[in-house]
Amino acid sequence: MSGDHVPWPPEVAARHRAAGHWRGQTFGALLTSLASAYAERTAVVGGDVRWNYTELDERAHRIAAGLADAGLAPGDRVVLQLPNIPEFLPVVFGMWRAGLVPVFALPAHRHSELRYFAAHSEAAAIVTVGEHERHDHAATARAVASDVDSVRRVLVVGSEEFADLAAAEPRELPDPDPEGVAFLQLSGGSTGMPKLIPRTHDDYIYSVRESARICALRPDSVYLAALPVAHNYPLSSPGVLGALHAGAAVVMAPRPDADTAFRLIEAERVTITGVVPPLAAAWVQAAARTERDLSSLEVLLVGGAKCGRELAERIGPALGCRLQQVFGMAEGLVCYTRLDDPEETVLGTQGRPISPDDEVRVVDPDTGADVAPGETGALLTRGPYTIRGYYRAEEHNAAAFTPDGFYRTGDLVRRRPTGHLEVVGRAKEQINRGGEKVAAEEVENHLMAHPGVLDAAVVAVPDPYLGERTCAYVVPAAGASPTGPELRGFVRERGVAAFKVPDLVQVVERFPVTGVGKTSKRELRAALAALARTKE
Repeated sequence: MSGDHVPWPPEVAARHRAAGHWRGQTFGALLTSLASAYAERTAVVGGDVRWNYTELDERAHRIAAGLADAGLAPGDRVVLQLPNIPEFLPVVFGMWRAGLVPVFALPAHRHSELRYFAAHSEAAAIVTVGEHERHDHAATARAVASDVDSVRRVLVVGSEEFADLAAAEPRELPDPDPEGVAFLQLSGGSTGMPKLIPRTHDDYIYSVRESARICALRPDSVYLAALPVAHNYPLSSPGVLGALHAGAAVVMAPRPDADTAFRLIEAERVTITGVVPPLAAAWVQAAARTERDLSSLEVLLVGGAKCGRELAERIGPALGCRLQQVFGMAEGLVCYTRLDDPEETVLGTQGRPISPDDEVRVVDPDTGADVAPGETGALLTRGPYTIRGYYRAEEHNAAAFTPDGFYRTGDLVRRRPTGHLEVVGRAKEQINRGGEKVAAEEVENHLMAHPGVLDAAVVAVPDPYLGERTCAYVVPAAGASPTGPELRGFVRERGVAAFKVPDLVQVVERFPVTGVGKTSKRELRAALAALARTKE
């Protein structure tokens, strides 16, 4: 895959190795070292499963051998779509052991997204589950396999076939290159389908290691995976990987609702977890009436979208724990408020970068010039765990990265003298719906596939629970009269994740015109968003 991602320049890579950021360790080797250090300690809990580190390591070894026996070769991409089940961890570590490259899909993704991930990555296989939350994932995966020539196998965790694969005799397999691509994550892309983000063993383990340290994880910590673990945030910030790195226990929550989470917090004496702001707000409300014992909870991380000041102030008193804000992106940069930061910093900022070698610029979005200290500007970053380019996206990379390797994040921020960042908004055409990123253009394209739609524009409108929700403005084709429910159903039937289906649909005769007459989509969305806010 060396030709599919943009590596760090050799002199930069050498500097990260010399600084001790990159240690030449792969995820497979990491798990072996953890099993040696924490053998009998609980590693993962979920449902009726409770595996210690030795058991997790052995399962990963067996799955690695089984995947190799199934004809998958080092470097093969494999779309991985699993919910929060204990098997997620031995499967993903087994894939890393076998030198495979997981492409992390979310449980919410459907045929449209999976087909794109498989085709764009030329995936050799899809690993998924059977029916989950009333959706037959195995059937969807098989339909994708019939559409995408590269997909040779569909493996269903929980099936007899997969049980046989996972019972293979363990053996040592060649360790992959630690500077090579370990997996592909999904961007919150502002146009079309998400871009694929190539992360290496070296860069990601550094981010995980530092996250675990900053969040003060220790062997007696218990991390609750409340959000879908394929997301970058619950995977590594500090997430399940950060917990394992510290020798802690990971508890897999099948759902993130307060009833489920509070039950697990009480039963497993959970000490730390991470949620998005809407979920934090729901937990705060539920805490006032719960009879569950939440006294073990020490830290609640809130990220994925900006946590408003009012909510931030309520979290500690309601849940009896510390708030730790986290802001980051699957492309790399991660910021945390520190556990010893002043209260004002914790409540009013989204943290500062984890690495002394994270470079941050705040620039004028139009000119690219650095803004004055404390002024709002667009965030640019580069560093030892921020990618230098998306996977197979040369044209997009030219716009997303500066010539000297800074990533244009699309976030608008203010930087305090301490280095803490306050997130102000987004420069990209992207809607942050409760932590799930929705590309306006992708949804517009689905709507315009309807024969009764002439044009469509999708905008963000404020929402007290989700932060933002989606509103689709639609101009009907001549003689057509599509309804909102009809169009929402049409988008859903096109096989997209449920969070992309417009929350609201407004059918209008024409779009409003801004100052220059016929407008660009960007100007049009701004005008429609302003119109929507006046109707609130």
